Amino acid sequence: MAESLIERVKAVPRKPGVYLFKNADGGVIYVGKAAVLRSRMRSYFGAPASLEAKTRKLRAAISDFEYVVTHTEEEALHLEATLVKKHQPFFNVRLKDDKHYPYLKVDLTDPFPRIYITRSVQNDGGRYFGPYASASSIRKTLDIAKKLFPWRTCTMTITGDEPRPCLEYYINRCIAPCTAFCTEDEYGEVIRQTVLFLEGRTEEVVRDLRRQMDEASDAMQFERAGHVRDQIRAVERATEKQTVASTRPVDEDIFGLARTDGEAVVQVLFVRGVKMVGTDSFALDGAGDVSDGEVLASFLKQFYESATYVPRRLLLPIAVPESELLAAWLSERRGRPVQIVVPQRGEKRRLVRMANDNAREAQDQARARWLADSGKTQAALEELQEELNLPAPPRRIECYDISNTQGTNSVGSMVVFADGRPATKEYRRFKIRTVEGADDFASMAEVLRRRFKKATAPAERGDSKTKTAAWRNLPDLLIVDGGKGQLHAALDVMRDLGVEQVPAAGLAKRNEELFVKDMSDPIILPRTSQALFLVQRVRDEAHRFAITYHRRLRQKRSVQSSLDAVPGVGPKRKKALLRKFGSVKAVREADADEIAATVGFTRALADKVKELV
Repeated sequence: MAESLIERVKAVPRKPGVYLFKNADGGVIYVGKAAVLRSRMRSYFGAPASLEAKTRKLRAAISDFEYVVTHTEEEALHLEATLVKKHQPFFNVRLKDDKHYPYLKVDLTDPFPRIYITRSVQNDGGRYFGPYASASSIRKTLDIAKKLFPWRTCTMTITGDEPRPCLEYYINRCIAPCTAFCTEDEYGEVIRQTVLFLEGRTEEVVRDLRRQMDEASDAMQFERAGHVRDQIRAVERATEKQTVASTRPVDEDIFGLARTDGEAVVQVLFVRGVKMVGTDSFALDGAGDVSDGEVLASFLKQFYESATYVPRRLLLPIAVPESELLAAWLSERRGRPVQIVVPQRGEKRRLVRMANDNAREAQDQARARWLADSGKTQAALEELQEELNLPAPPRRIECYDISNTQGTNSVGSMVVFADGRPATKEYRRFKIRTVEGADDFASMAEVLRRRFKKATAPAERGDSKTKTAAWRNLPDLLIVDGGKGQLHAALDVMRDLGVEQVPAAGLAKRNEELFVKDMSDPIILPRTSQALFLVQRVRDEAHRFAITYHRRLRQKRSVQSSLDAVPGVGPKRKKALLRKFGSVKAVREADADEIAATVGFTRALADKVKELV
């Protein structure tokens, strides 16, 4: 089969275009674009050793292919994004449930347009806003817009002949074109203001409303002027909740990226003018063996392929492949130049960090929702039992991790999951005492030795039930972060302390492989399995807990190290100095007289501080 495909590839033209690889069932498993189709497609059929792991898996699954020739690379990029969204190929990075993302539509073909939610974008003369990541986020936007601007929600044909308006007119939610209480131009102005608001151009909305209020006041239409005044206040209250993101007007979409193995979340912050007018997060599949830049580039192509608005500038956390080509394609869609920028400092860098933080938070929230689903956690535990050949579902899982910086401030963490959920009261942390330098194997052995010694030691007076349970209850499954080396270190300790009956596994991060006792080959859980998601969540929690403790020790050491070198300056005097001056740097810059005036200090001791700090 491979030979016949290679022969067919030789006949592919040397032109830009898009190619589709198919499996034995005829399903599309990968869509790619190329400046030169033949060269790009031939690269998949080179020597296996020269291919990346993901490409080798893709090549093994290819049974057929198609290609489409385009005039330019920009056309190929657009077509690639369209086909990825259409076919959702397994080997592509793809938006989850992308075909169902909702949009807001303003039906401008109707003389009296409505604004409503739709899940398909068509070239029908309407104005679309989106895509939104969820129905809840789009409904929130729609509800705010409806409260601020009195457009109609009914589906009736407007003739102006109705004898009386509906309730929405009397609660100021519609200006009743059905009864000819307003003209087509007046209704059109309401729709224009709504569109400006949805675009984030609220300053223009307020400016127009103030003009209307002044005109009504000059015409002595005080009731109308009062109504417009109330509308202005409502718009201002709604926009008060929008964060000020810039000191000068801009037109930017800001992106953040958070990844956990095969899944990724992209956060988008929409900044129009000086304010952040919206934010949304999008989940991606198929990101397991792909670089951060490729993940983000794939998202941008799919997002803007159907997005209804392209801003002047995109701010990214990292550089993406073919950024110039992507910028050219976006500029064509926008009709004006589009910049793609990776800011390194200042206000824009702060916004990108904010987007990254929000992406991580969105991913954590998704995990929390997953953990709250008892059906999924039970399925994950049962899968683990089957895959690891355990006697029962592992109700109590303990996971251990080591963290250090070039062998300094080494710490270990122990996290506990009970019935698939974090048991945070039973988390424990360890400062490594007996290991010098960066020796993760020996550090892991020390942590487990201390943990299991406590399991058999007599309970100390004053210990709470929770504290005792953390040590007394042996896990149904023990996981160490790492491969065979960490696992063997754990098994040696457990055998020495007589707890070798506890099932143990090492989770290697590179390929998410589970190493277990007496098996030379690792267990690889399916990418879509609930069990894999659970062990990743447990491992990530152990890593987070370890690195948080490590950073705390490192910061504490960096703050206190120079003061520790001064003879005669103990904990109380150090505390007095830091309370007075705020930092070691401030102490270093202070006069000897100021230091001597600190409680507990003499002039001689102050001179020593100045000399040694």
